[in-house]
Amino acid sequence: MKTVYDVQQMLKKFGIFVYVGDRIADLELMESEIKELYFSHLITKDELHTALAIIRNEIQIEKTRKAQASVKRRTNFEGF
Repeated sequence: MKTVYDVQQMLKKFGIFVYVGDRIADLELMESEIKELYFSHLITKDELHTALAIIRNEIQIEKTRKAQASVKRRTNFEGF
């Protein structure tokens, strides 16, 4: 497991499809579902840690993107 897509495919094996419409909310819900799978003894500790690392990294990337887009929008309006 190396990408968010891989995590989605793992969740899909358990019949879990996540789409809220907000990327960060999707990732947070995926994180919750992965923890639930672990607590239900359906995935290993290694799978849990790998999936959580991937998802948390992606959440950080998305938050950085949103912050950069916000700054870019503000600087565009300053010229008016």
